[in-house]
Amino acid sequence: MDTAAPSPTPLAHRVKRLGHLDLPGSGQVVVQGNYAFLGHMEAPHGTTIVDVSDPKRPRVVAGIPLDHADEHSHKVRVVGKIMYTNLERPGRRFAAKAARLAATRADLQKALGHAPTAAEVADKLKVKESDIPRLEEVSRTGFPRAGFRVWDISDIAKPRQIAHVKTGGVGVHRFDVDKRYAYISTGMDGYGGNILVNFDVADPARPREVSRWWLPGQHVAGGETPEGPSEVWHLHHAMRCGNELWAGCFNAGLRVIDVSDITRPRTVGAYSYHPPIADPTHTVLRVPHKIAGRDVAIAMDEAHGRHHGQIPAGMWLFDVGNLARIQPLGHFQVSELDTPWARKGGRFGAHQFQEHVEGTLVYCAWFSGGLRVVDIRDPSAPQEVAWFIPEPRGGYATPQTNDVEVDARGLVYIVDRNCGFDILEIG
Repeated sequence: MDTAAPSPTPLAHRVKRLGHLDLPGSGQVVVQGNYAFLGHMEAPHGTTIVDVSDPKRPRVVAGIPLDHADEHSHKVRVVGKIMYTNLERPGRRFAAKAARLAATRADLQKALGHAPTAAEVADKLKVKESDIPRLEEVSRTGFPRAGFRVWDISDIAKPRQIAHVKTGGVGVHRFDVDKRYAYISTGMDGYGGNILVNFDVADPARPREVSRWWLPGQHVAGGETPEGPSEVWHLHHAMRCGNELWAGCFNAGLRVIDVSDITRPRTVGAYSYHPPIADPTHTVLRVPHKIAGRDVAIAMDEAHGRHHGQIPAGMWLFDVGNLARIQPLGHFQVSELDTPWARKGGRFGAHQFQEHVEGTLVYCAWFSGGLRVVDIRDPSAPQEVAWFIPEPRGGYATPQTNDVEVDARGLVYIVDRNCGFDILEIG
């Protein structure tokens, strides 16, 4: 693993790199105490635990490999001595189309009056004709390992699996967890796309489902009619703030879910800006303190194959003082001129922000735009105050900063979905 200063140097303003490891591409990084936990994008790499007590000399203390090539474990959460990791089929949006294959063929046959050709099915599903055999295979085999795993990390160098909870669909995506509950975004039999399944984890070795929540239309087995394709009309993930869960719901926008009674979650707020915004709503979180006298929530889009002329994926600020009437306050985006990598392949635009907000600084992962640090003290006019754009690593054409975390020391951690882990200092 390369710990030397990479070359060429990164582009930065008010940010200094303290430490670096050329770790395999990661989907998430979380930090607890002196350890960073990374969930990797591709098998055989599962989860890596890094000692960051000396940020200038990070060192790997444990790695959990995956047993199968058709899975990844790219998300991770840690609460005390317990670690949670997901199991999901890679390329979940493509795999989700497999669940619609039979219904698409049936609908086309009814509309056309004849058995549809592979080309007609491919056109309806917006895939290549050559993709149909692969979709058929995914439909046939399913993903029986879908779910999440629970680990005892009392011995940080030797994580011990204590539970594997099976769910459904293409598996578990991003999720939230606290000492009592896990708020899992996952596919489930009978539902189109990911829904929210809440688990009681008071005994982490025996998680117990306590409730489900979904968008209207997702429960197809219950006779509901989907309002959009399952790969874009579903829950991305939900995060808890007080007695509410704040949910990014992709092309359905955002939802606020009351969980004061966890057994009966109910929607109490909603807002969608799709269309005209093409990029989906990824992450939503209420700021736990007032900003400029207002109750504010942050929403981050995820850049997805934007066409020329469309607004780049960005960060939204909302006034959520009245959940029945959520109102946009401000928007932040990065110009393609602000990074040399925007037109060199890979994604450009917003993806994620650190999932806890203290003060008025928001730390954002911006794919080929790297790390952007945004001050929201005036939520109607967010201002960028620092940035760090890492150089591409591992032979890739562009950096792809995928996730960001801030620890109790104020140090910032970013991971690249292709290759790289950086420890940064603002100032």
